[in-house]
Amino acid sequence: MDISKLGEFGLIHRLTDDIKPKNTSTVKGVGDDCAVLSYPDNQVLVTTDMLMEGIHFDRRYVDMMHLGYKSAMVNISDIFAMNGSPRQMVVSIALSNVFSVEHIEDFYTGLRKACDKWGVDIVGGDTTSSYSGLAISITCIGEAKKEDVVYRNGAKETDLICVSGDLGAAYMGLQILEREKAVYLQQVEEARKKNDKRALEILKDYVPEFNGKEYLIERQLQPEARGDILKSLRDNGIRPTAMMDISDGLSSELMHICEQSGCGCRIYEKNIPIDYQTAVACEEFNMNLTTAALNGGEDYELLFTVPIGDHEKIEAIDGVRLIGHITRKELGCALITRDGNEFELKAQGWNPLKE
Repeated sequence: MDISKLGEFGLIHRLTDDIKPKNTSTVKGVGDDCAVLSYPDNQVLVTTDMLMEGIHFDRRYVDMMHLGYKSAMVNISDIFAMNGSPRQMVVSIALSNVFSVEHIEDFYTGLRKACDKWGVDIVGGDTTSSYSGLAISITCIGEAKKEDVVYRNGAKETDLICVSGDLGAAYMGLQILEREKAVYLQQVEEARKKNDKRALEILKDYVPEFNGKEYLIERQLQPEARGDILKSLRDNGIRPTAMMDISDGLSSELMHICEQSGCGCRIYEKNIPIDYQTAVACEEFNMNLTTAALNGGEDYELLFTVPIGDHEKIEAIDGVRLIGHITRKELGCALITRDGNEFELKAQGWNPLKE
């Protein structure tokens, strides 16, 4: 269905009429000039992200349902990175005329799946037209008690550095998707040059080969915010001293923590958690495994520091790896390799403003 047949308000009704608030802090959701929220006793956490077609995603290999899911999860992850609980979300999208109502319904299906997983209410947003491509702006609102909020600037000397999950998988998933896209486009170009209409028709149903790489593709297309790790930390009586989610790469995020906390760090290459599929893909692409784990980004795992006294508690938590420790600022930030050499840690992760 053409979106113009519904109009803006018709589309909003179609997408949101059955949304019912799940949080007591949501006084009024979709349907008025503003959402009305109430947080009488807690700190309010607000985060926002923009996703631009051609910069942050490529619709040739990202379907609308996965795009909706990922758009929500990357914002929910930011709330978790402050040790908070996500409660509400505002969703704005700009669309060109290549999109149908069904496309946007798929987007909202993914979006709502992510929100339902963590009990987040969709309370408003905006839709508008775009001359080219798709633009997505998401704002997520959360809450936390004042004493529970964790900032980036709280790391102290001797604190332990920890990460959840494994690193580098999302980046290698992106490399695989980009390679398959290039193969597909080359085949299409060759068929066009030969004016081979039958080949072009067959290529419409082109299915890339992802056997043995499913985990990497999933990590890129469907990241998961790590609220489960926050629960484990709370259940074990651990409050991080500093925390971030890993969106731009471990090296970049760790250096943010060190800069804002006025400290240095030592992390150990042998302790960086890496999945087997990531290692295989790096070998296939002739890429350095540690470089991919340090700088790949989009893992959306949690990077955090804890007091050294919590060492045994951290060791007992499944899915968390101790990778190093905080040092004095004058010692700088360093990576200790498997053979014991020390190299300066450099922020080489994703830079959204880099040409």
